[in-house]
Amino acid sequence: MTLFVHASPSDDKKSSEKSSEKSSEKILELIKGSPEISAEELAKIIGISSRAVEKQISALKKKELLKRVGPAKGGHWEVYDD
Repeated sequence: MTLFVHASPSDDKKSSEKSSEKSSEKILELIKGSPEISAEELAKIIGISSRAVEKQISALKKKELLKRVGPAKGGHWEVYDD
């Protein structure tokens, strides 16, 4: 006999939120170690799409945990700790 377990939509959302938190934590740690790193480089290291990295960066900026200083090319990131 085979049993199928169906995850509820709320379980999927919780899982997605947890993975987003982990991704944003990884992004902050990587940026602390290399403030000039690009979103594309972050995506390759973490193993998510560059679009997902851009969304995470946007959320971190809104939370005032991350700031871009200077232009896209030649600028750097600043991480603000709580």
